Amino acid sequence: MRYTGPKNKVARREGIDLGLKTPGSKSHARLLKRLNIPPGQHGIKGRRRFSERGEQLREKQKLRFIFGITERQLKKYFNIASRRPGNTALHLLSLLERRLDNVVFRLGFAPTRAASRQLVSHGHILVNNKKVTIPSYQVELGDEIGFSNDKIIKVDYIDKALNNKELNVPNWLEKKGIFGKVIDYPKSSDIEKLLNLRLIVDFYSR
Repeated sequence: MRYTGPKNKVARREGIDLGLKTPGSKSHARLLKRLNIPPGQHGIKGRRRFSERGEQLREKQKLRFIFGITERQLKKYFNIASRRPGNTALHLLSLLERRLDNVVFRLGFAPTRAASRQLVSHGHILVNNKKVTIPSYQVELGDEIGFSNDKIIKVDYIDKALNNKELNVPNWLEKKGIFGKVIDYPKSSDIEKLLNLRLIVDFYSR
């Protein structure tokens, strides 16, 4: 089941910004101020040490929360990645990065992955000039991504996202205005800096 609870609470529990709140918003600012303070009555004093299995579970949960997917989906991606030759962790990240909702987010068409997922589900995104309403759709090399109509780009939060000067588009994507293109397959991800991928692989390999 996809997590739908308080976003700041889960980010504080994991101790990192999971990208669940719109950058620049008041809620995101509050999160950054309290990111190092765990939720709950006892705060840091109430935080207990995790076992090896517990640490693996926490890393796995972080990955789930970042991409906004269910446990069943993540396990499915892992099974696909583990059957491919090479580094299972990087194959797993590549599958997650190539989700259409993530690509829409990476291109700066929406401020969060949740907002991107909504855009896709509501039919506002085109892939190769065809409407795609499946957030988990896997983009391929050469795919072109754009909006289904000009009205949607005038929505306030989308307009702000499109004009974000601090956006860093990954090198496997190309963005030109309100259009994007997949020019390579993702070979690495900034997600690697936030997580211990080895622990996630170990969690599912048992």
